[in-house]
Amino acid sequence: MKLTKQSHACIRLEKDDGRTLVIDPGGFSEADAAVGADAILVTHEHPDHFDEGRLRAALDANPAAELWTLRSVAEQVSAAFPGRVHTVGEGDAFSAAGFDVQVHGQLHAVIHPDIPRITNVGYLVDGALFHPGDALTLPGQPVETLMVPVMAPWNKVADVIDYIREVKPRRAIDIHDALLTDLARPVYDRMLGPNGPGVGGAEHSRLAAGQSVRL
Repeated sequence: MKLTKQSHACIRLEKDDGRTLVIDPGGFSEADAAVGADAILVTHEHPDHFDEGRLRAALDANPAAELWTLRSVAEQVSAAFPGRVHTVGEGDAFSAAGFDVQVHGQLHAVIHPDIPRITNVGYLVDGALFHPGDALTLPGQPVETLMVPVMAPWNKVADVIDYIREVKPRRAIDIHDALLTDLARPVYDRMLGPNGPGVGGAEHSRLAAGQSVRL
């Protein structure tokens, strides 16, 4: 399948037959990030991952498109799209537009002890690609491609390095990067790349918004 990076935490996956799945078309992503998708997955309710307007635009554009997400998001859009919004949680498995999806994780990473934690789930797609949302959740099995949240109020580069080492993917691709300036990006590239402290042999890369790679 083809992976296209959208801005911030959003990615688009496309099979050879054209069926398309989009994960986390939030407010930091393009306005049409989910338009044209056959299936949409949302990891949690924070606005950089969930934007109601973007979801409604995609579901309106394709009457056959469906959404899978956790309860806090589903409750906000399900009434407008009866039968097309599905609530999921850890341990669930389902098929979405021909993609096999497993759900892992329960909680958002700790931002600060004084800030209540919300629900967050990660999605393992076709047993090969894992998008954790806003948590360093383990996918429970080896994966070829790990989408890595590199910059957030809740993480630091040491945690990112240890996460990649523990998951041991063949390749690690950056997401959650809208807060990184162009000045800072080379620092992260160096830390996570072959001349850095080491990420367990994983091939690290980052894609510009709109850039694609074959998986």
